[in-house]
Amino acid sequence: MSNQPAVIGPDGVARPYIGGQALIEGVMMRSPHSFAAVVRRRNGKLVVKEQPMSDPRKGKLAWPFVRGVVALGEALKLGSRALRFSAEIYEKDLEDEEAARRGKAGRADKTAPSSSSWIAALSLPIVALLTSDGEPAGQSGTDGKRTWFTVISVGFALLLFVALPQAFAEGTNALFGLGLDIRTAGFQLLTAAAKLSILVGYMLAIRRIPEIYRVFQYHGAEHKSIYTYECGEGLTVENARSKTTLHPRCGTTFIVMVALVSILVFTALGPFLPELGLGKFADNVLFFLMKLPFLPVIAAITFELQRLFARYCTKGPLRALLWPGFLVQKITTIEPDDEQLEVALAALLVTLRIETGAAQPKDSEQTFESFGELTLPAPLPAAT
Repeated sequence: MSNQPAVIGPDGVARPYIGGQALIEGVMMRSPHSFAAVVRRRNGKLVVKEQPMSDPRKGKLAWPFVRGVVALGEALKLGSRALRFSAEIYEKDLEDEEAARRGKAGRADKTAPSSSSWIAALSLPIVALLTSDGEPAGQSGTDGKRTWFTVISVGFALLLFVALPQAFAEGTNALFGLGLDIRTAGFQLLTAAAKLSILVGYMLAIRRIPEIYRVFQYHGAEHKSIYTYECGEGLTVENARSKTTLHPRCGTTFIVMVALVSILVFTALGPFLPELGLGKFADNVLFFLMKLPFLPVIAAITFELQRLFARYCTKGPLRALLWPGFLVQKITTIEPDDEQLEVALAALLVTLRIETGAAQPKDSEQTFESFGELTLPAPLPAAT
């Protein structure tokens, strides 16, 4: 039994929750009992990595608000791990192509990574959140060799989305002589406006990197495939092609909601900032440090709100509450081609084969010649 709520489709049927995430030339899907990452190689073959999963949110970890913090941590771990898997396959294909071009006549000199490559690499954990559905499941294991890079990436995100907006707000406050105290709601609104502007600008910037642009296409393919499943339709390219790329459980929507929720939390926190008389710079540094422990609180509140919105605001006037997230999703989801839809559907089929009992959960990696080799012999499962 999964702690994740079943999804009620337009046909009124409750189905097991399936979440997903875009990868580099691939898509990861996870069901209550399995995880599958499918990556298309340059030769057209599909590499499938799957493993059994269990929901870590049990007992006290499944309590409201606590589960949101657990979900965020799992999204970072599992999502970054899946992205690294896809990146390794992508890099291997590039190396094979380079070796084929140069032949066997000596070693090729390695080209230094471009600035866009470094930005793309640092963005992996952020892209994992942007393209994830915010409902992770499973135990992703540990990868000590990669921990340092994840720490650097998280630090990069904190500087970009927490420190920089506050510095921008303080600079604007001083430049225009607004006289806003850092403890006031007005200063927090200014910080939130800067945060949203930086967030949108950052997504528009990384969207121009070819590798990330294709990740955003696979993000669209993931959403279309999940919609096809939730509608109870056959998991075919033809059915998925007509579906929308916008989904209420998207990680992009989650991050936008985090920015909005932070206005309320940090406005409430502001009056508790002690006045030490050390000047505005010290106040800003102190307030930044005070914010850090409250980031999990904001994530927990946002998690519960997104759950409610995704469940009760998909129809009628309340759908307007989803529009801010949908507008930003138009940046992080791009219309996919049919081959990208095949990859997303393949990942979905692998997880559903386990949910239907057509296959047993296993930790394996295998290669398929084409999407046509993957079938779902049993009907779509009902929720348990």
